[in-house]
Amino acid sequence: MSYIQNLIALFEDSSVADSIRENDTLFPTIESIHVVAICLVVGSILVLDLRLLGFASMNRPVGRLTRAILPVTWGAFAIAASSGFLLFISNATKYLANGYFDAKIILICTAGVNMIVFHAISAKDLPQWEKQKSPPLRARIAGALSILLWIAVVACGRWIGFTMQEL
Repeated sequence: MSYIQNLIALFEDSSVADSIRENDTLFPTIESIHVVAICLVVGSILVLDLRLLGFASMNRPVGRLTRAILPVTWGAFAIAASSGFLLFISNATKYLANGYFDAKIILICTAGVNMIVFHAISAKDLPQWEKQKSPPLRARIAGALSILLWIAVVACGRWIGFTMQEL
């Protein structure tokens, strides 16, 4: 068995994972928390992305909007990641065999890279353009790509439950 397989087995065979699998209300409760947190993540990101595209909050500077929104985004992301991890360990082997789960994780990582690139490149000269109704093309592209990526994350997340295979 490889190191990764041993780690997966350690999580999946834990008493926490057993409790989540065996309790009739624990999994749906954690799943509900996960869904609400994802809504907050995507909703807060959408506010900023729509501003970058010049469709919303155009009277607010991008930097000010970002400072107001990011604490909500990161807090909700921490809750979504924690609850998602708990859901994952309950049936890690099944999740890893699901292509939609794999796609969701890859898409979340891609959205993270998009955010890093935006902050490292597009936002480095933010004071020069943040009050413009229409930000520079590179910022608009980052916003549009972010929206597409997060829609794909949500779609893959919904499909996971419908495509889980019995192992």
